[in-house]
Amino acid sequence: MATLYLVSTPIGNLQDVTHRAEAVLREADRVLAEDTRRARILLDHVGSTRRLVSLHEHNETSRIQLVLSWLEAGEDLALVSDAGTPLVSDPGARLVVAVAEAGFTVVPIPGPSAILAALVVSGLPTGAFSFLGFPPRKGSDRKRFLERVSSSEETTVLFESPERLDALLESLSGLAGGGRRVAVARELTKVHETIFRGTLAEARRYYREHPPRGEVTVVVAPGEGLERGGEADREAGRTLAAALLEAGERPSAVAKEVSRRLGMALRQKAPCPPVGRAGETLR
Repeated sequence: MATLYLVSTPIGNLQDVTHRAEAVLREADRVLAEDTRRARILLDHVGSTRRLVSLHEHNETSRIQLVLSWLEAGEDLALVSDAGTPLVSDPGARLVVAVAEAGFTVVPIPGPSAILAALVVSGLPTGAFSFLGFPPRKGSDRKRFLERVSSSEETTVLFESPERLDALLESLSGLAGGGRRVAVARELTKVHETIFRGTLAEARRYYREHPPRGEVTVVVAPGEGLERGGEADREAGRTLAAALLEAGERPSAVAKEVSRRLGMALRQKAPCPPVGRAGETLR
């Protein structure tokens, strides 16, 4: 039976392509790609002359029947994203559902992932983590998203554009406190790869002095729990109240929210051990 292969591709360094991915890209009858121009560079690198077909967020739905007809005719297809693992903050999910429901085989070809690369190099807990993609840009969706990150009891991995990194770090500092640890991985696997490890406050200072460029992955430490009634608790309350007021909440609503969050039973967690020097930058 014909197969749709989900092929993970390098996130920057073409040397990271796996032998299995190379074989699939050379042998599949067609390669579906978000950006055919970028995919052609990879196909040339692995020696593939297969035909490229565009599949992106604007044409994915209209492509489904065509893809099913190719599979019905016995063609094997490969799906790639611009970089990394397909479907992760990239198009393809609707296609995969349709292909699987039609009874065709879907096979993952594992490989590079900016999420896992940033997580393991962050120096933050890796036992449990969440990946939340790109933060919403504004409104209540953004507020709920950032509150989820700041209150999470597990490490959180995010994507963000370099132009909006400062706004993200500022918002998280207001909600989680400037002392929450964070790692910012920029241009992973590329020539100018940079890993920043420190606190949210330190990260804000660093990136205001060194505006980031290129792909950015942010890893945020889990909340550590607060000792109720202590200075840490009071400082967290002041920080949270200021952030909510700045977001336009009414004082009465702010008071209820601060009471709700800091009055609940919080599970004590062991502090994340420091990694290197504060604000350490590795190249």
